[in-house]
Amino acid sequence: MVISVEDWAEIRRLHRAEQTPVRAIARKLGIARNTVRRAIADDAPPKYQRPSLRSVTPSYAVTRRSHGVAARKSRSWSTPGLTGRGSGSP
Repeated sequence: MVISVEDWAEIRRLHRAEQTPVRAIARKLGIARNTVRRAIADDAPPKYQRPSLRSVTPSYAVTRRSHGVAARKSRSWSTPGLTGRGSGSP
């Protein structure tokens, strides 16, 4: 969970200026004690970084081609030699 910059500043102020224990800060702000500990230990406010998204399709296609797997043939719903469904014929 990423906390806001305001929460980060409040945690550090409560801990350093008012000597509030970690457990009390966590209870007051409604966040986990480990999050409070991390905010106290960090020198800079939290920064959200979006994870890089990579497409799986190109590498999958390259892998299939390198292993000699041919593309699937499309299937059609009409099958030669058969009559329509439910016609009663075997």
